[in-house]
Amino acid sequence: MLHFLGHFLTITKHRHEVIRLCFRAGIGFQGLFHDLSKYSLTEFLPGAKFYTGKESPNNGERRSYGFSLAWMHHKGRNKHHFEYWYDYEMATKKIVPVDMPDRYIKEMFCDRIAASKTYNRENYTQDSPLRYLLNSTAQEKMTDTTYRKLLFLLKMLAEKGEEKTFAYLKSHKNLEF
Repeated sequence: MLHFLGHFLTITKHRHEVIRLCFRAGIGFQGLFHDLSKYSLTEFLPGAKFYTGKESPNNGERRSYGFSLAWMHHKGRNKHHFEYWYDYEMATKKIVPVDMPDRYIKEMFCDRIAASKTYNRENYTQDSPLRYLLNSTAQEKMTDTTYRKLLFLLKMLAEKGEEKTFAYLKSHKNLEF
């Protein structure tokens, strides 16, 4: 069954929260373009098909097919995902992560807060995005610098709250830790 309305409302709510947070972080214009690919047929139709409202529909697509075409489309078009930042290394002939520019780390930070709020709803706390990162395998898939910058921001959020963290983001074009 397709859940067009539920999926549309969820991705739109998430996107609007990211936009709001990006403005607070000083990257508002960038936030206006956040996740527009989710409205493309390649991403929207699987999203509606596998929508539950409790997790990313990409997980349902993975369970059904063993992979998610919607996710592969999405990560290849949205620079706020660390998975976008991979390249072929000439010396080793391997695909390796490269450092993310700070502006996309900031957007990734906003995205993770918005996703945590969207999926955790009333159970969201300011340490939810940090716990999600620490329980993932993301560290082994990012460069050390990218991971440490994201971790720094999520720890600041957990310990000092949104107001101080977003004040820091707005006042620092370059992330320093």
